[in-house]
Amino acid sequence: MSTQKRLLLTATSLLALLLLWQIAALWVASRLLPGPSEVFEAMIRATRTGVLPESIAITLARVAASFLIAMALGSAIGIALGRSVALNELVGPWVVVLLNLPALVVIILCYVWFGLTEVAAITAVAINKIPNVAVTMREGAAALSRDLDEMAQVYRLPRLRALCHVTLPQLVPFFAASARSGLALTWKIVLVVELLGRSNGVGFELQTAFQLFDVAGILAYALAFTAVVQVIEIGLLQPWERRANRWRR
Repeated sequence: MSTQKRLLLTATSLLALLLLWQIAALWVASRLLPGPSEVFEAMIRATRTGVLPESIAITLARVAASFLIAMALGSAIGIALGRSVALNELVGPWVVVLLNLPALVVIILCYVWFGLTEVAAITAVAINKIPNVAVTMREGAAALSRDLDEMAQVYRLPRLRALCHVTLPQLVPFFAASARSGLALTWKIVLVVELLGRSNGVGFELQTAFQLFDVAGILAYALAFTAVVQVIEIGLLQPWERRANRWRR
């Protein structure tokens, strides 16, 4: 399917969703289900006051910090586990425990232990994401081609060059999968962290709108931030993934 047809299909699908939303809002006729125009007006008002762009910027900063920490630590742990059977047997159960620990429990414990601080918020988000990255990268490291490793040894490639030109390219699909799923999971957890213990950001504004039963405000902040995250994925993650996979046939 060509790019133009794909874009046309996406636009048609979104327009159909907006139409169904508007019909449902008119049928319900309640402030608990505002139509697209009311949500757009709420978004414009929040933008003019400066609260919406400021909140999005603050939340994005938290997402970026926790995302980078989780990807770096999770990738290192996952590769180490995938390359060492003994280490995987020893540390693997810890990863499984963290993977199944509810995100809300981690957030509450971090706030209790470290206080209602920025460090606690970012730490809670990173801890929730690290096990997911580690599991994905572990599978990738375990599936590395032994033939390519042997080729690198035959040609006596230095370890750093072998890592950069043989090992890491094979891990790109796993790293990309971790990054794309990680971005979606990270920003959702950040909103919960902000709702529970921060005095700014999109999560805090959602809490305020919830207390006022301002459904239009809730949807305005949610849709605006979702759009920003989608732009980041389409504009940054997907082009990087295509570039990194150029070596594959």
